[in-house]
Amino acid sequence: MKRNDQDNELDGLIGQITADANGEAEQLWAFWRAFRDGVRVPCEASVIGEPVQVVKFDFNGNPRRGLTAVCRRPDGARYVVAASEVVLPPGTADERYSAAYRKWIGIEPVPPGSRLATGRKTAAPALSLDEPTELVVLSVKQKAARCRLLSGGQTFTFRAGRLWDLVPGEIAVVKPGKQWTYSGNPYLSGVIEATRLDAKALGLVPLRLEEVGVWSPAEHYWGEEGDPIEDWAKPIIARGPRPEYEMEQVLPGFDVEDPFSDPIGRSNDCLDSSDFDGAYKILMELCEADLRCLDAHSHLGNVVFGHRPKDAIRHYEAGFRIGELSLGEGFDGVLPWGWIDNRPFLRCMHGFGLCLWRLERFEEAAGIFGRMLWLNPSDNQGVRFIIDEARARAPWRDE
Repeated sequence: MKRNDQDNELDGLIGQITADANGEAEQLWAFWRAFRDGVRVPCEASVIGEPVQVVKFDFNGNPRRGLTAVCRRPDGARYVVAASEVVLPPGTADERYSAAYRKWIGIEPVPPGSRLATGRKTAAPALSLDEPTELVVLSVKQKAARCRLLSGGQTFTFRAGRLWDLVPGEIAVVKPGKQWTYSGNPYLSGVIEATRLDAKALGLVPLRLEEVGVWSPAEHYWGEEGDPIEDWAKPIIARGPRPEYEMEQVLPGFDVEDPFSDPIGRSNDCLDSSDFDGAYKILMELCEADLRCLDAHSHLGNVVFGHRPKDAIRHYEAGFRIGELSLGEGFDGVLPWGWIDNRPFLRCMHGFGLCLWRLERFEEAAGIFGRMLWLNPSDNQGVRFIIDEARARAPWRDE
């Protein structure tokens, strides 16, 4: 089908679905009913190239979150993703509903580079064992890592001798050693030659930004009357009002109707009871489900910040750079801490800046702290108290 014909067909389907709905919330309810009545579940699909079964589609009434999908992986684990991330089998009526919904929210009807899965396990495509291969790291376990090819959607279980060198969200350059399939699952072994961070190359859908108002310095508290304005605040005040936004938060497995389902809370409970392996496992599973779970990156950094800052900075920066994809060039808005979905991104920035300071990369640290103040002038994380020390190249202090 030609592109124009496909667009016209999807426009017609969108019109049918939303014909009697007024406003965004009503239209989302209309899409949910269309999925409920038109898509047979459980159904086979894929998410970031990984075969899954969709158990159900849902909408909790929050337009910012949109439709969600409860997915089940081949190992039986369940998690929740945005319905826009689910790729349904091509050429089916189910796929038409998914493509129409994606087009309605303003993104490509089919995610670029996605592998439309059938749910059947297939043999892994043969790789050249004579040339380096680039893998996107999804999660790291004790004896293996889950990775996907940078050039496509194929996912592998990767085995190597230095898995601690891998961080979710980074790209690993590996020299393949052996490729095989076991119980229908593809495996790859090799030697890690290098790693790099290139968020733009990952092919991720940027987290949505929703404009939620206008931030005005005239309505902000800058201290007691008569107190001098601090230097860092002067350009922010001079810039005047700016639009404020809330960034989409991705948290696989979280059910807003069940507060005990919060995986970040469960990982923190593990840390509080000194179960570091348990916390690590939960956070890695979140990254594997969706690399855009920024809170997983920030909490992975927190786990190792105290004793391995060179590892912590890689986790923080991975989350920061993935979140930064949403801002684009020349972003001049505000991301207030008060809008809670902004907090994972700001946590990644904070951890990244502290690690830069701790590793004596003073100018970079001061730059990150300055940008944080520009994005969140209320400075709920207290970087205004340390930015001058970073600029003065004062040693990092553990306080």
